[in-house]
Amino acid sequence: MENEDTKKMQEMKTDLNLLLECLKYQMDNSASQKEALVTIHSICQQNSDAGVYFREIGGLIFVKNLAKSSEHSMVKEAALFTLGSLAEENVYSQQTLCTSDLFEDLVLFVSNDDSSTNLKRMSVYVILVLVSNNRCGQTLVRETGCITVLAELFRTVLSKHDLNLLDNKVFQNYQLWSSVCSALCACVNNPQNDENQIFCCSLFPHANDWLISCLKPEIIRPLCSFIGLTLANNTYVQKYFVSVGGLEVLSQVLVHLESDSYKTVSNAKLAVVVTKTMDACIADNPTFRVILSKYHIVSRLLALLTHESLDLEEKFSIILALGHCTEDCEENQYDLFKNNGLPLMIQALTDSQNEELHKAATFVLHNCRKTSEKVSLSVRDYSFDENKAKQLKDTNAKEKNLEEYWTRAKEILHRIEQLEREENEEKIQRENYENMPFMKKDNTLKHCSTDDTKAEEDKDKNQPGELQGSVSGDVTSKACADDNGVKTLLQSTNPFSGQKMTLRKVSSSRNQSLHEKTTFDKKNFVSKSSDHVFKYPVHVVRKKRQQSPVTDPFTLCSDIINKEVVSFQAADNCTKILKYRCSGCISVGKPLNSRNFSKLLHACPNQCDRHKVIVDAEDRYKSELRKSFICNKKILLTPRRRRQLTSKSTIPGERKKRRIRKNFTEEEVNYLFHGVKKMGNHWNSILWSFPFQKGRTAVDLAHKYHNLIKHAECAARDG
Repeated sequence: MENEDTKKMQEMKTDLNLLLECLKYQMDNSASQKEALVTIHSICQQNSDAGVYFREIGGLIFVKNLAKSSEHSMVKEAALFTLGSLAEENVYSQQTLCTSDLFEDLVLFVSNDDSSTNLKRMSVYVILVLVSNNRCGQTLVRETGCITVLAELFRTVLSKHDLNLLDNKVFQNYQLWSSVCSALCACVNNPQNDENQIFCCSLFPHANDWLISCLKPEIIRPLCSFIGLTLANNTYVQKYFVSVGGLEVLSQVLVHLESDSYKTVSNAKLAVVVTKTMDACIADNPTFRVILSKYHIVSRLLALLTHESLDLEEKFSIILALGHCTEDCEENQYDLFKNNGLPLMIQALTDSQNEELHKAATFVLHNCRKTSEKVSLSVRDYSFDENKAKQLKDTNAKEKNLEEYWTRAKEILHRIEQLEREENEEKIQRENYENMPFMKKDNTLKHCSTDDTKAEEDKDKNQPGELQGSVSGDVTSKACADDNGVKTLLQSTNPFSGQKMTLRKVSSSRNQSLHEKTTFDKKNFVSKSSDHVFKYPVHVVRKKRQQSPVTDPFTLCSDIINKEVVSFQAADNCTKILKYRCSGCISVGKPLNSRNFSKLLHACPNQCDRHKVIVDAEDRYKSELRKSFICNKKILLTPRRRRQLTSKSTIPGERKKRRIRKNFTEEEVNYLFHGVKKMGNHWNSILWSFPFQKGRTAVDLAHKYHNLIKHAECAARDG
């Protein structure tokens, strides 16, 4: 296999040498030179090492000089295309070609009226490759005046009045114009270049004219890319764009595309592109968001969000734009409420599993939280101006079902609060449990005498459940009799006040009345011979119930009944507590896990049936586990001696394989010094940026560099 690879590499080098010689000795034959350049491009595209070798033998510089000196247009075009492809594939070729001389030659090609359209397009292609991901290229394109020529082509190469792409000449001009847009995008972005952004903002008025006059996807997509990248993270350019009416133009285009989005899928996709551009303008400027409310952009975005043809990434862009529109802008927040936007955000949270989409939807919900509280409380409390308040009242008079809308807004707000409390719910419950004094009750139970316990048990046997049945029946009948009152109160509740507060009030009043009834019955029943009365901490349980709101009145009644019956049984005697509640049922004084809960159940002398089954099952499982451990001693319950069971430790004299030593070549040393000079002591970056031998690591580069520096210092001292 290695022989075949070596043979192919040798054949590739031979072919490139012959093709380079053909270029040198066929200066009078333009057709042969063009074929040779096309073949070189094909070989370098198939093998990345071919481009490196072609640069090493001087082929890159020769093709560069050939593009400048050749008198034949097709040779220049082929040479520029080959240079662009080589620079695009290899960063070192890009750095080699990134010189002011080449940019000046490209300016001459583009600005010369005698140059063909295809030659200008190839020149723009080389400019695009040289400035992409290259700050040095972005600086040179500005200093050599190349960006000025690109801006002039952007204005003049394509006519708005005769945009017939079926015409071959018009189509070639369009391809040149599209390449110019791409080159300008690379000049301002990745990395971001503020100076080039400020220069390119002078093209905004021309771009606005194009957007107004032509709504074709072939025009809107390049323009939106250019505008969005020029606006990105630059407040000055964003303000200038708004000052020349750019944001209003984008709003008008979005409204038009959204209106036609249900006719053609392409319009919906194109509307998302315009949305991204608009979002880049308002993301850092809250004052600009009011402009969008004039065109009701929020309602348009919500309608666009329901389009079935959009994918997940496009919906994320729309929701993110909604978040920026509603941030610190009450007008847009009101539009979101009016157009049923909050249920759409909640649906996006529940239907999708995408984390980025969840963050964007949560961003919108947080923006609208305060305003939703105002809307849900009252129309009068809504902080709009007088005109909008008057308009809102007129709408309330015309629409009979407006109260249902406000009620729905309140329910949505309640769901938002539930989402926010999900992360802290366990922590709050744990704190509530720690405040419940169950340990005091356990200490009191320990002081109960054995004789009294036996006497009470005999008494219970003689009176089988009469008292419990009477008390439980009394409490149940009273609680269930009040169900109609609870339902009536819930139905008469004002939709603007919400149901949560009413239920809490009903719960507290019901607890108070039932507690008084139970206390009265206990006073009439408590035996005179009983010396100990154990009180159940009812007030603590009531506090816990208030913190977890109940929405079902029947559930509310059942909880109250259960609480009061347990309270009565707790106040009767200690044997009944032990009979109806074991340690596993009432021990919530500290966080429980699999270990301390098991100990708690085993230590309990009176287990309920459910926990007794759990303890028996656990004991059987541990017994089987011990038997299997005795049969197979290699099974360990703890990982303390895991290393002794591994197969590697049982093999004596085994050693790890060492890497084959490879000496650094002279070229690698040059790469190393060049990388340190350019990137500093970032060894990983140097390793990834230069073609070192296979198997090299960042540690190898660091050691080699320090050894070279050390030897150089020693040599300097000896000299």
